[in-house]
Amino acid sequence: MSALKTIAISVGDLNGVGFEIILKSHNQIKQHCNPLYCINYTMAHQAASLLHTQIPNDFHMFKVSGEFTIEAGKISASSGRYSYDSFIAAVELAKSKSVDAIVTLPIHKEAWMLAGIKYVGHTDAMRDILKSDAIMMLGCNKLYVALYTEHMPLREVAEHIQTDKLAAFLLQLYNTTEHEPIAVLGLNPHAGDHGVLGNEEHFIEAAIHYANEKLGKEVFIGPIVPDIAFTPRFRQNFSMIAAMYHDQGLAPLKALYFDESINVSLGLPIIRTSVDHGTAFDIAYQHKASQLSYLNAVDAAITFEGKE
Repeated sequence: MSALKTIAISVGDLNGVGFEIILKSHNQIKQHCNPLYCINYTMAHQAASLLHTQIPNDFHMFKVSGEFTIEAGKISASSGRYSYDSFIAAVELAKSKSVDAIVTLPIHKEAWMLAGIKYVGHTDAMRDILKSDAIMMLGCNKLYVALYTEHMPLREVAEHIQTDKLAAFLLQLYNTTEHEPIAVLGLNPHAGDHGVLGNEEHFIEAAIHYANEKLGKEVFIGPIVPDIAFTPRFRQNFSMIAAMYHDQGLAPLKALYFDESINVSLGLPIIRTSVDHGTAFDIAYQHKASQLSYLNAVDAAITFEGKE
């Protein structure tokens, strides 16, 4: 029997549901990996006290310095800073090969901004820190959605639809997943209706043609009309979709598979998975948080074999 992998867990925003999920899941995930939680003793015990529980004896921690008062459901610079420091600790452990992979609990982007952190999220930070052009892919075994643009104002998306950049994205998506076929969504309603509703699809079609020609086979299909891509009939033939922008892909994905979906960062020199939900401040420390996405993220971190 092979040794269990060691997984670094960044605790996310401690004003949210992340630590509740960690504690509720500990006994289950320790059967499959050696979790190493990026948090210090003081903060862990403060969070456990708010949950009216105790830290297990086999709860192994990698000390992340800093202390503040947890305020359930509040956006704060202190909690934002600590979630960032926990995340960076996990990344550094993976970079040094001290752990096999990392799993991240949800951060709050406004809290990061208040803390003066220049990144808008985990993936953005890892691109810079690891000098890798990561792809954000979310979903589950039934359906995965990869995002061409991510945390970008909608008004800026159209100008980013460029043939060379999109083709490079598509090729990286295939090279890191080896999945086929992959449906590529159009940007506009009706995929532009042959230019009637927009011409961005011309660039998308050219990128698809170039990528398929480069691969020597028809991996990418499209541009697909976005409003039919998530229907049951379409999903019978496609279990991976490339979306042009955040809500185009994630709104329907979460309507279908919210509880079980995860976030996987492709193309990095480390393995990183995450839950596919936010901090859920409205139910923080109320023992209402679902564990399913986290358990799936840990399982994916254990089994995932990333390709840069």
